[in-house]
Amino acid sequence: MADETILSMCNITKTFPGVKALDNINLTVKAGEIHAVVGENGAGKSTLMKVLSGVYPHGSYEGEIHFEGQLQRFDDIRDSEDRGIIIIHQELALVPLLSIAENIFLGNETATRGVIDWHAAHVATRDLLKRVGLKESPDAIVGKLGVGKQQLVEIAKALSKRVKLLILDEPTASLNETDSAALLQLLLELQGQGITCILISHKLNEITKVADQITVIRDGATIETLDCAAGEVSEDRIIRGMVGRDMAHRYPQRQPHIGEVIFEVRDWHVYHEQYSDREVIKGIDLNVRKGEVVGIAGLMGSGRTELAMSIFGRSYGRKISGQVFVDGREVDVSTVSRAIRHGIAYVTEDRKGYGLVLEQQMRKNVTLANLSAVSEHSVIDEHAEARVAQRYRDSLRIRSSGIEQPVVNLSGGNQQKVVLSKWLFTEPRLLILDEPTRGIDVGAKYEIYTIIDELASKGEGILLISSEMPELLGMCDRIYVMNEGRLVSELGRDEASQERIMRAIVNAGQA
Repeated sequence: MADETILSMCNITKTFPGVKALDNINLTVKAGEIHAVVGENGAGKSTLMKVLSGVYPHGSYEGEIHFEGQLQRFDDIRDSEDRGIIIIHQELALVPLLSIAENIFLGNETATRGVIDWHAAHVATRDLLKRVGLKESPDAIVGKLGVGKQQLVEIAKALSKRVKLLILDEPTASLNETDSAALLQLLLELQGQGITCILISHKLNEITKVADQITVIRDGATIETLDCAAGEVSEDRIIRGMVGRDMAHRYPQRQPHIGEVIFEVRDWHVYHEQYSDREVIKGIDLNVRKGEVVGIAGLMGSGRTELAMSIFGRSYGRKISGQVFVDGREVDVSTVSRAIRHGIAYVTEDRKGYGLVLEQQMRKNVTLANLSAVSEHSVIDEHAEARVAQRYRDSLRIRSSGIEQPVVNLSGGNQQKVVLSKWLFTEPRLLILDEPTRGIDVGAKYEIYTIIDELASKGEGILLISSEMPELLGMCDRIYVMNEGRLVSELGRDEASQERIMRAIVNAGQA
C-alpha cells in the first residue's frame, strides 16, 4: 500500500440555514487504503461526502479539497466522476426496468457518431461483472435481481468509469450476512487492484474487519482518526469517539414485569402472493405476554417479515388461515384498519418505503395511522394534530427543527422515532417491530431500545424481529427461532445464546 496521500479535505465547513452541518472538518486518505468514516446519524458524514463528490458545489462550502495533489473545485457530480471519484449512495441509483448493461453505461454510453455500440457495451459489461463476481447476463433486468446483486452492479458501474476513489455509503445496510461478507471481500480485492475506498457504515464489526484507518465525526467536527495497523481497534473504542462517552451497556438494564398473555396466534398458515401453491408460513403458534419483549430470530428468507405482515391486516400473502387472539378474545385482523382497531401496530423494516410519507411534515406523519383522533366530522383539527406531534417530539426526543420539518430531512434514527410515534398514537396492545434499528447508529439504537423498554414497562407486548442476534439477546425476554416458515425453537432469556439459536436453525434445516 502506498503511503502517499490521495485525498485531503482541509477545514471543510458547510452551513445550512440555522445549522452548521460541518465545522472545520479535516480528512486525509492514503492511496490504496480502505478508510472508514463513522459517526452518529446527523454527525455530518453524508454531507461531507456530498461536498467531496460535487453534490454541494465549490462555493457552497468553505475549505479546500486536494485530490492526487491538486486543488479541486467541483461544480457538480460529473466533475468529480471525471477525476475518478465515484459515490454509491445507500439508495441505489439504478433503473429497475433496464438491463445490467444499460444501467452500467447509462449516461456514459459507448457510441460512434451518436449510435450506441451494444456489442462493445455487452463485452465490457461481461468483463466488469466478472471483476465484481456476478455471473448474470448483461441482458438481465436489474429490477429482478436481489439487493446484494444490485449493489454489485453499482460497483461494476463505478469500475466502468475508471474509479480511483470509491465512496460507499452504508453499502451493507440492506444486505444479509452472506451478501455483506461477499461485498466486504470484494472491497479487499478492489484494494488489491489499487482502488482507494471510503466506507461509511454503522456496522462497526464490519468496519473493524476491513478498514485501515477510521475517522470519527461527531456533531459536524472531526474527533480523531484511528490507525488499525497500529493495534486492534475495538468497537467500544470507536463508540466512545462517536458518542463522546463510554457505553458500558449497549442495552438498557430493566427488570421485566411480565403478566398474562395479551396476544396469541394459533395455527397460522400463509401462502406466497405470486406462487399460490407455495406455503410460506406453516402452522405457526406464538404468544406475547403483557410487558414482555419477544424476539423472532431467523436467517433471511425464514419468513419473519411475511409472518408479521400477514398478521397485520393480511398485508402479505394469500389463502391465510388461523386465529388471532387479543386479551383472550378472537379478533378479525383481515384488514389493516381492523388490525389497528384491535390494538395491533406494525413498524415496517422499510421506513422510507412503507413507514413514512417522506415529503410530508413530521406533524402529518405522526397522526397518519389514527386520523380520527385528531378529526371532527372527517375534518382534521390542525391544532390538535400539532399538540400530538409536539408531545411525541418531546417524549421520544426527536431531533428536528420543529414539527413542520419534512421527515425526509431527518436522520435515520429520528425518522425511526417518527414511525414509532405514528404507531404509539394508536395506543396498541401489541407492537410489532421489524428490524427497528436497521441503518441507524449506536447512539440512536440505544434511544430506540430505551423506548422499547419503556413501552414494555407500561404493559404493552412487543414482538421484535431482528437480524442482529446480539440485539435479540440483549433486549428480549423470550426468543422464537424461525426457519423456512416454521418456529423450530423457543428459548428463554437465561438459555438463549447465538450458538443455540444457530444450532436450532441448522438442525431444522437438516431435518
